[in-house]
Amino acid sequence: MLVFALSVYARKIEPNWLEITHIDIELPKLDRAFNGYRIVQISDLHAGDGIDRAQLEKVVELVNAQNPDLVVITGDLVSRRPRQHVNLLDTLTKLRPRDITLSVLGNHDVFNDPTPVRQAIAKAGVTLLENTVYNVQRDRSTLHIAGVGDVFAELDDLDRVLKQLPATGAAIMLAHEPDFADESAATGRFGLQLSGHSHGGQIRLPFYDGYVPDLSRKYPLGRYQVGNMIQYTNRGIGTIKIYSRFNCRPEISVFSLVASS
Repeated sequence: MLVFALSVYARKIEPNWLEITHIDIELPKLDRAFNGYRIVQISDLHAGDGIDRAQLEKVVELVNAQNPDLVVITGDLVSRRPRQHVNLLDTLTKLRPRDITLSVLGNHDVFNDPTPVRQAIAKAGVTLLENTVYNVQRDRSTLHIAGVGDVFAELDDLDRVLKQLPATGAAIMLAHEPDFADESAATGRFGLQLSGHSHGGQIRLPFYDGYVPDLSRKYPLGRYQVGNMIQYTNRGIGTIKIYSRFNCRPEISVFSLVASS
């Protein structure tokens, strides 16, 4: 009976029990115009593969309730069958950040033809970053948000990003795979990297920290200090392989930026 109850909990309850995590992030180069700036991160939606429209609409509702200045999506919007599920991404049109919604692609988005995902993202009004930089303006101050192509698929081009990045102003990196943090931090240019990919392991037990895929084993979940850069790995919304979670709730991350004194 206990095993049955735990199985029901892991398959039916926890995957739908979203946790909203609040994190204050002090960025050394952040101008005071961005003090208190709020970024909401979601990741690994895996739309259609265990996540239906109603669940995505609930995610969007909770994101909007955080009053975001900026929404970022750190990859794996769909799973390996993008053409079957990209229509669900139209729910992203309901996101209401003050500034913009930005996204990078993940390995599941690009394993097959990524064109349907790119088209669906654009149609939803989401700006895709693929080795590019988006500049957020506040008065005369700028916050730089960079995003790399999927690292697992070897589509990342950090040199191209750095060529677009001005020498001044705080900069944040979006990269689906968290272990890319070592490369981002080594540049000395980014104060924060936001990632997903790992799902936090999905099943976490006292004797088992869950399965995490390649390129997320060093920084599988939560906050890390990597040199002078903070790495944050979001546990994601969806699941893959086993559609279960235990001691690893799906996560919406809310970051409040703090200017250095």
